[in-house]
Amino acid sequence: MKSKLVAFCLFLAVFLNSCDTVDDLLSFTISNETSIKIKSTSPINLPSEIIKPDVTTNSSAEFENNKTKASLVKDVKIRSLKLSIADPADKTFTFLKSIHLYISTSNSDEIELAYLDNINSTSNTIDLICTDARLDQYIKADKYKIRTKVTLKETLTKDVTVKADMKFRVTADPF
Repeated sequence: MKSKLVAFCLFLAVFLNSCDTVDDLLSFTISNETSIKIKSTSPINLPSEIIKPDVTTNSSAEFENNKTKASLVKDVKIRSLKLSIADPADKTFTFLKSIHLYISTSNSDEIELAYLDNINSTSNTIDLICTDARLDQYIKADKYKIRTKVTLKETLTKDVTVKADMKFRVTADPF
């Protein structure tokens, strides 16, 4: 009886590990980038919204490059969202108290993508905390909108342009 239990446990471990291996083989990363302009007229300690023009995805080409298609994509999640100050070059994120990014399409509701509160950075790059939301319908779309809510902790004398570098993990079915 013990040998059957050991064999079953071994089989179960191999089976579960092979599922992760198959998912890794069927997964790839899509990168998208957009710019966010924070106006010098934004109020201090009050949230202000920045609505970007549509971000055009290159997902169809990325799916094709990875030998899959949108209909086979089963899971998309954001893995990283890094912000870096593009202009002015010498600016750091000391002016920013919090930032929240939301994603939507014309056919889908808006959901939170990533955020960071109580920012205490003296760097010109920060990594946001990514949500665990499923983003299949957003990444499969031709374009999506990014809405940004920022709260400043100091007055800006110049507009600040921030580059958002987003990396999405895509898993597709084999057939």
